[in-house]
Amino acid sequence: MPTVTSPEQLFEHELKDIYYAEQTLTKVLPKLAEEASDGELSRAFTSHLRQTEKHVTNLEKVFTKIGKRAQATPCPGIEGIKKEHDEFVQENTTSAKMLDAFLTGAAARAEHYEIAAYTGLVSQARALGERDAVVLLQENLKQEKEALKKVETISKRLLKDASNGTSSKARSSRTRSRSTARS
Repeated sequence: MPTVTSPEQLFEHELKDIYYAEQTLTKVLPKLAEEASDGELSRAFTSHLRQTEKHVTNLEKVFTKIGKRAQATPCPGIEGIKKEHDEFVQENTTSAKMLDAFLTGAAARAEHYEIAAYTGLVSQARALGERDAVVLLQENLKQEKEALKKVETISKRLLKDASNGTSSKARSSRTRSRSTARS
C-alpha cells in the first residue's frame, strides 16, 4: 500500500481515481445509450461519451504536466454506482419508462461523484500552483455540471410523463370502481 505524505502524492492519487472512473464510463455510457428507450436520454449518453473521452485525454495531459505516467487506480465509488445499475437491471422487471427513469438517477449519481472529484482536484491543483492542470480540470468539471443539469431535466420530464400516465390510470380505475359500486 503506497504511503501518501504530501499534497502532491494526494493529488496524484485522486487523479488516478478519476482517471479510472472516466475510463470506466467510456465503457458504460454506450451500454446506457443502448438501454435507454427515450431518444433524448440515449442521445445525452452518446453525447456525454464524447465528452468523457475528452476528459480522459485532459487527465492524461494533467499527468504529463505533473511529470507522471497516466495510470488508473480502481475507484470504489464508480464501481459501486456501476454495480448498483447492474444489480437493478438484473433483479427488476421494469417498463421502458421506469428503466429510463432509473437510468437518469444512475447517471445523476455518477455525475455528482465526478463533480465532487473534480472540485477537489481543482482545489488541489490550485494549491500546488499547477495552473495548466487547473484549466484542464475546470473544463472537465464544467462539462460534468452541464451533463448533470441535462440528465436532471430529462429525469423531470420522464417522471412527469410517468406520473401523468399513472395518475390518469388511477383516476380511470377509481372511476370504474365507483361505477361498479353504484351498480
